[in-house]
Amino acid sequence: MKIGSVSIENMTVLAPLAGITNLPLRLIAKEAGCGLVCSEMISSNGLVHQSVKTLQLLDSTDQEKPVSIQIFGSDPDIMAEAARMVEESGADILDINFGCSVKKIIKTGSGAALMKTPLLAESILKSVRKAINIPMTIKIRSGWDSSGNQAVHIAKLAEDCGVDAVAVHPRTAAQGFRGQADWSVISRVKQSISIPVLGNGDIIKAEDALIMKKQTNCNGVMIGRAAIGRPWIFSQITALAQGKRISPVEISLRFKTMIHYLDASVKYFGETHACYMMRSRLGWFVKGLPGASHFRESIKHISSEHDAVQLIMSYKNAIAA
Repeated sequence: MKIGSVSIENMTVLAPLAGITNLPLRLIAKEAGCGLVCSEMISSNGLVHQSVKTLQLLDSTDQEKPVSIQIFGSDPDIMAEAARMVEESGADILDINFGCSVKKIIKTGSGAALMKTPLLAESILKSVRKAINIPMTIKIRSGWDSSGNQAVHIAKLAEDCGVDAVAVHPRTAAQGFRGQADWSVISRVKQSISIPVLGNGDIIKAEDALIMKKQTNCNGVMIGRAAIGRPWIFSQITALAQGKRISPVEISLRFKTMIHYLDASVKYFGETHACYMMRSRLGWFVKGLPGASHFRESIKHISSEHDAVQLIMSYKNAIAA
């Protein structure tokens, strides 16, 4: 798959997830076979006004390349300046959020609110396109609400403005993540534009990705929630696409990945902050395992990497016994 000038080794993409797809998690996804990893959404205002915490979100490493950095905002000039900063940071692709349905984002006219303001959307896209040379993508929803076919309109507009690919989450902003994703929207967008289309939504297991691709003819699949705690879904999708069989994931891989994620987080965030984060995140990897609820309870108060590793290994040994 290719987005603009950027070649991606397979059809899988890690979706941008606020507060989740930080550098350590992106590294885990990349090592698990993800073709393109995406940052969590970053405030254009925060970048331009030099917020230390916001600037940190631009951190990247050669190990995760190619990497896409997603920004959000509603001011064309600020978005253009933020996009320049993203390009200067070494990002391979710049993505613009047209899909976030969180109220505080929508109130600013950003995210999914742009689905109902095509003139503003056009102004932003043109300003950003003029500001950068790297490929530009957008992530959209099926629309603001069910009243129209906004996804196709925005996708066509995006192509006309020089966007290099469109990711489609086929739920409306009003739906949030409720109800079923309407994959036919992805198909309609694909039929309406000539640039690559990434399908997103309701891919629960690797087989779903192949079904989506067959039904919609999308160029690639973007995985969000299903990859959290199960990053091996990326290599499974690639294997299935190559006609190979996939085997059940060994429990040992879950625990190995947990420790790797913990270690990467400690190295990046420092032990105190990383352990605070891991109190809720290590539980992602044990979903469906016997005793998972007890393990999640046991890690709620971890304060050191050593303690976390001890709990992980104790749980692993208990399952193996």
